[in-house]
Amino acid sequence: MPVPILLIAHAPLASALRSCVLHVFPDAHEGLQALDVPPDQSLEDTKTQLGAALESFGGVPVLVLTDVLGATPCNVAQKVVDGSQCKLIAGVNLPMLLRTVNYRHESIDALVTRALTGGSQCITQVALATAKA
Repeated sequence: MPVPILLIAHAPLASALRSCVLHVFPDAHEGLQALDVPPDQSLEDTKTQLGAALESFGGVPVLVLTDVLGATPCNVAQKVVDGSQCKLIAGVNLPMLLRTVNYRHESIDALVTRALTGGSQCITQVALATAKA
């Protein structure tokens, strides 16, 4: 069974990332959820929605990916995930997410490693060709 993945981020990033992934991996729709956090939403409402989203996966360990370390989505996720078998990674980007979804049949610990590697390896300056006059 694939490891479920839950995105929680500032609106509309989580849904946008999910849409991008489903463009590449359309079969991942069941195991990939997005929770967008609007700027005016209370911490309690966010916590409640996140808890319900995690429960919807049936109590199995979930890989939770959030956008910014120290921001509301990450802080709420940290409180909800603490003490569970779920794993939390901050700093999600599209390469990280694509790598994670591609290997979602591996263990959750292996998936964490894949996510961290995929996210960091794709951050690089691209060499540009110089224009000739």
